[in-house]
Amino acid sequence: MKLGIMQPYFFPYIGYWQLIKAVDIYVVYDDVNYKKRSWINKNYILINDVAKPITLRTVKVSQNKLINEITLDSDIIHNEKLLKTIKEAYSKAPYFSEIFALTEKIINYKEINLANYLMNSIVEIARYLNIQTEIIKSSELKIREDLKGQERILEICKLLSADQYFNAVGGTSLYSFRDFQLQNIDLTFIKPADITYQQKNHENFVSNLSIIDVLMFNSKEKVNAMLDEFTVLEDFPALVFANHEVK
Repeated sequence: MKLGIMQPYFFPYIGYWQLIKAVDIYVVYDDVNYKKRSWINKNYILINDVAKPITLRTVKVSQNKLINEITLDSDIIHNEKLLKTIKEAYSKAPYFSEIFALTEKIINYKEINLANYLMNSIVEIARYLNIQTEIIKSSELKIREDLKGQERILEICKLLSADQYFNAVGGTSLYSFRDFQLQNIDLTFIKPADITYQQKNHENFVSNLSIIDVLMFNSKEKVNAMLDEFTVLEDFPALVFANHEVK
């Protein structure tokens, strides 16, 4: 069974969705510490050919709190302004009508717990794209409280009977192939291809924007094809063993 684990992010970029589609079970890692100025409540969309931030407003945030302990600001006016910004940015996009309706539904979801709010957005977009992956929250699992970092990930793998753990290529420094192999789990990293598409009449493609940008300019079928455009780093373990001290 293929397993992926990642913190919940706000309308994350396409690589996040590649990981979700690539696995059988995807765990939304909501019971780890919240990080300020992260992708958890911020992303970027294309406004006048420039990447500009969109954010969720939170209250009383602290990096000593878990993600599922963070509360959203329930200011309706902020959500209205956020939707107006997205509408003005993409009103002429080919798939604006259906994607704006989806975005509006997600942003107006009546939930003040940040983790639950983001979980809903992930499920809604996965459903729109017909991704069949089972999506659960880590807080729903009975994970030993004394475990941290890699050991906690290995524990989740065991609890869900995973024999393959998939992660984004940016996490290669966080894990030991040897430690996973000792638990009979294959550690696999996926590297997104250089994905481009037509953004309005913009000549210079702006990459790694929110999934909102991808969905506004591409059909559901084309987006699904993009989700399969990645490289599996099968030979990477040898490189890691050669460059890291073996425990």
